[in-house]
Amino acid sequence: MKKIKFTVFGQPTAKGRPKFGNGHAYTPEKTVNYEQLVKVSYLQTERVKFMDGEQLRIEIKAYSSIPKSVSKMAREGMMLEVIRPTKKPDFDNICKGIADALNDLAYKDDSQIVSGVIDKYYSGEPRVEVLIYEV
Repeated sequence: MKKIKFTVFGQPTAKGRPKFGNGHAYTPEKTVNYEQLVKVSYLQTERVKFMDGEQLRIEIKAYSSIPKSVSKMAREGMMLEVIRPTKKPDFDNICKGIADALNDLAYKDDSQIVSGVIDKYYSGEPRVEVLIYEV
């Protein structure tokens, strides 16, 4: 069974909504930059590409930075994964940014993803861990 597993280092970033200006729609620069980081992270560790039509499952673990203003007790709960983020970015927008960035790279289209899990955590090392495999 083919599997893709890689890590995108840095703060998890949601896919931004298209912006409109001068009568044209464009993707926000922050989204373009993050999707580029996802592509580079994938290419540094993987060369697997799923065939068009294969049914895929994606599992994402998004680790956000621990806020500096939290108490020592809260920080400990965050490190133990007992306290988890209930703030932005939204879990579905995290997935959207990762899945869209991998179109025509890891698979033909993210519509091949038929199942998925996204978990949000805190960490001293912000990152997104991605696992994709055939169902």
